Amino acid sequence: MIAASAVVCLGLSLASAAPLKAGDHFLELTAGGRPRSYLVHVPPGYDASRPTPLVLVFHSAMMNAPMMARYCGLNRKADEAGFLVAYGNGTGTTPLLLYWDAGGVRGQASDDVGYTAALLDDLATRANVDPRRVYAAGMSNGAMMCYRLAAELSGRIAAIATVSGTMAIDECRPKRPVPVIHFHGTRDSIVPTAGADAKLIGPTRFLSLEDTVAAWLRANGCPPVPAESSLLPDAVPADGTRVRRRAFGPGRDGSEVVLYLIENGGHTWPGADVRNKFLGLTTRDISANDLIWEFFQKHPMK
Repeated sequence: MIAASAVVCLGLSLASAAPLKAGDHFLELTAGGRPRSYLVHVPPGYDASRPTPLVLVFHSAMMNAPMMARYCGLNRKADEAGFLVAYGNGTGTTPLLLYWDAGGVRGQASDDVGYTAALLDDLATRANVDPRRVYAAGMSNGAMMCYRLAAELSGRIAAIATVSGTMAIDECRPKRPVPVIHFHGTRDSIVPTAGADAKLIGPTRFLSLEDTVAAWLRANGCPPVPAESSLLPDAVPADGTRVRRRAFGPGRDGSEVVLYLIENGGHTWPGADVRNKFLGLTTRDISANDLIWEFFQKHPMK
């Protein structure tokens, strides 16, 4: 858990159960009998009298909530569109190297589905969250966590957005259809599209991109052939990538599965600042944040 001194250095408020105001807040709770934490970004135009959409964000492995907030840049989109953002903190041996028990990449299990439910309960006492518009987004290990939430907490998660991370659980039996938007680079060496690579460090298990998409087509009742398939304009030729879009659906209750396959793309968040060059190319042809929010707006809980 992040120490209070680190929170002060980051310019965050250590909030109590008082109603939240615009800004960034470090919040603590107990989940599964252990102390946990999360960050919340409240946009400037937040009106506590109106139910407000919430996007839960789950960081990559070996990151934490503040690092993910800086990297993905969703706060800017939240300020523009008026939604709340809550960045979860996983568990680990140090505050800077946290993980999610997404089903296949942790040796030590932690109930992160229960933690997410507790986070939602806690935040509901502090902000006016619209329960029909609670969404989850994540990258890498955090994307795997989103797939687990969609399968096991579908009654509270309206739709998910996943970047550079496939499904790591054995069963996909949500209680309701959960729309999915997924982004993945063809040259992702951390979470390859072909599935778990024996060369990766540690006990690692996750499905291929093809098997992940197929699982959610079945779960949502979507046809196996895309309704739309296109090569998007090469808006920024210098980035060295092209983007192919495939949209499957409609499925049950209007659900869909939308895939953005980034040719030559690496283990990166589309449109974000370059984090580490060894992770590969970042496409500038699309903005994941814009597309994620557009997708979420189409898919409130039904």
